[in-house]
Amino acid sequence: MARGGESDAATRSNLEALQVPGQQTAEPKKRVAYFYDQNIGNYHYGPGHPMKPHRIRMCHSLVMNYGLYNKMEIYRARPGSRKEMTAFHTDEYIDFLSRVSPDNMDSYAKEQLKFNVGDDCPIFEGLFEYCQLSSGGSMEGAARLNNGSCDIAVNWAGGLHHAKKTEASGFCYVNDIVLAILELLRYHPRVLYIDIDIHHGDGVEEAFYTTDRVMTVSFHKHGEYFPGTGEVRDVGAGSGKYYAVNFPLRDGIDDLTYKSIFEPVIQQVVDWYKPGAIVLQCGADSLSGHANCVAFVKKLNLPLLILGGGGYTMRNVARAWCYETGVAVGQEVGPDMPFNDYYEYFGPDYKLDVKPSNMDNANTIEYLEKIKQQVFENLARSKGAPSVQMQPVPRDLDLSDDEDLDDPEKRVPRKEYGCISFVHTPFILRVFGCAEGLELICISHAFIERLWDKRVIPDNEFEESEDEETNAINGVRYAKSVRHGRVSKSSGEGQSGRQQDQQRSHGTVVTLPAAATKLKSPHDSQSGTESSSNEAQLNGSSTIATKQESDSAESVRVLKVEKDGDIVMGSDMESSAPILLAPSAESITAPTTSTSATTAPITAATTATTTEGRDERDTEMAEAS
Repeated sequence: MARGGESDAATRSNLEALQVPGQQTAEPKKRVAYFYDQNIGNYHYGPGHPMKPHRIRMCHSLVMNYGLYNKMEIYRARPGSRKEMTAFHTDEYIDFLSRVSPDNMDSYAKEQLKFNVGDDCPIFEGLFEYCQLSSGGSMEGAARLNNGSCDIAVNWAGGLHHAKKTEASGFCYVNDIVLAILELLRYHPRVLYIDIDIHHGDGVEEAFYTTDRVMTVSFHKHGEYFPGTGEVRDVGAGSGKYYAVNFPLRDGIDDLTYKSIFEPVIQQVVDWYKPGAIVLQCGADSLSGHANCVAFVKKLNLPLLILGGGGYTMRNVARAWCYETGVAVGQEVGPDMPFNDYYEYFGPDYKLDVKPSNMDNANTIEYLEKIKQQVFENLARSKGAPSVQMQPVPRDLDLSDDEDLDDPEKRVPRKEYGCISFVHTPFILRVFGCAEGLELICISHAFIERLWDKRVIPDNEFEESEDEETNAINGVRYAKSVRHGRVSKSSGEGQSGRQQDQQRSHGTVVTLPAAATKLKSPHDSQSGTESSSNEAQLNGSSTIATKQESDSAESVRVLKVEKDGDIVMGSDMESSAPILLAPSAESITAPTTSTSATTAPITAATTATTTEGRDERDTEMAEAS
């Protein structure tokens, strides 16, 4: 019993409540989110290539058979979209990755040279899908850290730190680390990136070399070794000067030596920089001190994103990452290897421990102390924790598991008269009816597209497999994405007409195949009055479908766009007030309650070219009205 009659448990809880982020304290229980997609092991760089994504599947098999899933939540992240990838990479580069394949690679010879795709970064079947799975897990983990649904997020498929803004490098095509850090920066003023891969994290350092909002710290082998960067004198530039820390190492470093430099450097960085979150890249091509690094960073009590990286001996990579997963959840694993799907790979000893290297340690105490003191001097030259002017964070959509419990037949509120969208206009005008009149609200296209994307899932998302059936028995569940920026093309690219129709039927928004000019209310039609100032030309005719709820049933209103440029309401539509459309916030005119006709000017845009299937569906809707 503690002094004063308090129990030991109560004393521990009080101590945990007084913990200061960035300081080591008694380790509290951490909520761990683990991201894994079983398809990641299906991709292959090619015969003889050292990079083998199959290692991630081997690691997951060990994680499951050690029972670590009982202490964490396992998620399958939504694959990263092209829109999300272009938050860092150029549109041209991502477009190339999405189009190139082994079948058509000969026609992209010029682009391959431009984007450094070829020998080290080959073109293989499913290349872009592989990049989507890798980046999706990292961004999803960052989003869950942002919304507080977990304390530690783990994505062993991520950590591809060599990819540049406009080119592939070092077996890496899309830099998921940069994308995850950009997501974290939405909520945290400063983010610390730690790289313990044997190779220098040049792609991440280059991305944030001129900013003080991200501090990069890399422990790596330096010299005549890929990528050849990461000298201790590389400290950043501009606003980011002294916010890049490099600790070059020599061959043969052991666990004890690694610990003697890692802990004091990281503790000094955290105390000086005061980050809001940490990203730890655990490339397993340098196994020295790995698990101790994870345990030390975990004790700092900051939101932590743990990623994979290099590592080319599959059985040792699986061993290391499985053990570090145990460190993350607070469970000791090993040394005996449980039976698993890849048990034969771990022979002949069938142990979890990795045998230490017998290489001579070329890192002398004098050399390490010299580098450490130079790192501390560079930190002292920086401004410490820079102040950041934060803006209000846009509210994320509620995409939690409770979404599956929503009633699919639930109707929109009766006072909502519809939502109409134009392809060529940047805003959507929602019209709400109320006793006092009408309320007009402009909503950006990105918000509506994220609403549509809420219902978009891969075709194989809910296909049952042996792994999923086994995981279901073990209590493993897959949740929907919660990350920000779920934007897809409104044209439904790559989806069948039936899928597009199903998506539209779940929402209250229908995209017009062509731009419209103005909208006339029934009162306008009956009175015969028309404002000449609102006349515009329209190339062709289209239909607009919106949803309306009546007392008896939910009906679809069809608005027909006449060739003379007017939009008139269908005869089956009832309206107690005029509906206005506007292409931008500036052109919105406040409605009045008078009986005079009310219209809003809209600039005519170029008529969009539509597919035959879209035209047929529009014609059917017009005929049905």
